[in-house]
Amino acid sequence: MTVVLGPTLETERLILRPPVAADLDGWAQLMGDPEAARFIGGRMARSPAWRMMAAVTGSWALQGFGMFSVVEKASGRWVGRVGPWRPEAWPGGELAWGLHPAFHGKGYAVEAAGAAMDWTVDHLGWDEVIHSIDPENHASKRVAERLGSRLLRMGRLPEPYHEKTLELWGQSADAWRARRARHT
Repeated sequence: MTVVLGPTLETERLILRPPVAADLDGWAQLMGDPEAARFIGGRMARSPAWRMMAAVTGSWALQGFGMFSVVEKASGRWVGRVGPWRPEAWPGGELAWGLHPAFHGKGYAVEAAGAAMDWTVDHLGWDEVIHSIDPENHASKRVAERLGSRLLRMGRLPEPYHEKTLELWGQSADAWRARRARHT
């Protein structure tokens, strides 16, 4: 039995929907790849990846939002996860992303994050949206810049990630709306 915990969003090339059990293979591949997982919690085996996916899925039930699984329309393949994320003691309401390496370089991160940003601003009503980015993660900084975000401040995540200072990129909901209006 599959329970749908949130909306389904569509872009030209992608479908964004809450995670389902069938996403585990893609999720485990993403988190099992040392380079792909480097900035999103680090490489992990399948069972910890399942627990991470379950935590993201549980966020939908507990908070009414969470990261979406991203699926490529043309192939039906799992691309990655993108969306709003705000665990206990997080430094703000975050829009996060992590894509399987097979889908890097196609513009999917910006496309999916843009749709998720629209939904986050329009439906969650967040005044500010951040992206927690490791200073060495230049690819995510480029995605943030393409979304119109900028470096806001330095910050830290809660335990167990509290020892490393991160760059908190982001923008206000008003800035996002103004950008969206200019591009439509």
